[in-house]
Amino acid sequence: MRYAIYFTPPADDPLTEAASRWLGYDAFEGAERPFPDTVGLPPGRMSTVTAAAARYGFHATLKAPFRLAENITPSALEAAFDVYCRNTATFNIPKIVLGQIGKFYALVPAENYDTLQAFAADVVEHFEPMRAPLLNDEIARRKPETLSEVQRENMMRWGYPYVFDEFRFHMTLTGPVAGTDASVVGGAVETYFAPFIDKPLAVTGLGLFVEESRGAPFTIRRWQPLTGGRN
Repeated sequence: MRYAIYFTPPADDPLTEAASRWLGYDAFEGAERPFPDTVGLPPGRMSTVTAAAARYGFHATLKAPFRLAENITPSALEAAFDVYCRNTATFNIPKIVLGQIGKFYALVPAENYDTLQAFAADVVEHFEPMRAPLLNDEIARRKPETLSEVQRENMMRWGYPYVFDEFRFHMTLTGPVAGTDASVVGGAVETYFAPFIDKPLAVTGLGLFVEESRGAPFTIRRWQPLTGGRN
């Protein structure tokens, strides 16, 4: 079993509902959703396009999937998660846009935002004592030979290559697409998510996700609002 700490809006947020339909999977319910019929791509094509992203649910990675350290129980992690959320304040990402991370389409900030970077770094550091060291097969799956020296160091120290200066907030919407297919899929993504693009994104809570067995869809074990700083 692995856990992850991801940002995702609350279950009833319009962006969550739209993204769950786009991905064909709702991590809050742990259930499939019907694909939207307004994007110009048939369900079979949508399934192929979104498969790599859908298993994780709609999210932005903060603390990447990890096994619990030997001295940590699931209830201890959940308690620590709840306390962290109570002590952490909400903030807004000023504007999100549609971007590409390699060959994947994702919602990303329009520009680098120091508050967001600091928040992501804090989550990584805060929960690090609860993470078990990576196993050899977990390291191999990251293909360390393709990573930069800094990314390899991050992976070995923090369990994930893309933390701190290497972190880039993104909410993945597709698997890899290339060539003429990329423009078709990109147009569909842009049209479907137009109501949310070029607008602020409120970071109001965190999700504690769980993968019950290797390769299983991630589900949200608990979602907590960020309430730090409230009177």
